[in-house]
Amino acid sequence: MHATESADSNLRRTGLWLLNDRASRLFIGLAGFFCVNAVLAEFIGVKIFALEDTLGIRPLEWNLFGQAGSLNFTAGTLLWPIVFIMTDTVNEYYGRRGVRFISWLAAGLIIYGFAFAFVAIHLAPASWWVTVAQEHGVPDYQAAFAAVFGQGLWTIWGSLVAFIIGQLIDVNIFHRIRRATGERHAWLRATGSTAVSQLVDSFVVLYIAFVLGPQHWPTSLFLAVGTLNYLYKMAAAIALIPLLYLARAGIHRYLGRARADELREHAAAG
Repeated sequence: MHATESADSNLRRTGLWLLNDRASRLFIGLAGFFCVNAVLAEFIGVKIFALEDTLGIRPLEWNLFGQAGSLNFTAGTLLWPIVFIMTDTVNEYYGRRGVRFISWLAAGLIIYGFAFAFVAIHLAPASWWVTVAQEHGVPDYQAAFAAVFGQGLWTIWGSLVAFIIGQLIDVNIFHRIRRATGERHAWLRATGSTAVSQLVDSFVVLYIAFVLGPQHWPTSLFLAVGTLNYLYKMAAAIALIPLLYLARAGIHRYLGRARADELREHAAAG
């Protein structure tokens, strides 16, 4: 009896310690923010926006691989640079296991989210709800809901596969650069790992979704759009380097220098 009570008490103390430990709370917070950004990026990615019109400038009329046009990107690109920063931050303090955990968790949540979106699409709509937004230019709310949340399976799977491959590549390149440079040049391992992982990600998602998928894009269009997406992601990643250092400064202040350095040493050691 006493042994059982002692075991239960130890479990309770361990649980409380985990919740009271700042490093554990930090990981939970980083993981939660990472997953929210990844899931949101997938869901808002159905919208394509014109960058030049958004900025109020004349169309640049790019011309690559025989294809021409204006700069149009998925709205998900607003959030993916944040995901890159979160990946590198978790990698810095929690290593490969931390990044792999949050990556698989995010992928599972994305599948979960889309599964329930498809269930919601197939629920019979209330008759009054279908026409409730007519005054706002939406004659059929059900059709609009299905169009926005019912992204094609090729797009969903292409995005998921590219996300997982990109994350796994990112974590390995990050630590290769870290071994070569030590604890110096945090910007280099962050930007270098993103440069390689997003090169793969940018083309894999388009290849699965639009080349293998029903649209069967020509090679020239695939290369042109993939190149533009990659250049945009890299420009955003470079622009957000100061955010990486702000995150590091905040973490050191929250954990204390000694605890932060301990986590980084464990992460570097694998």
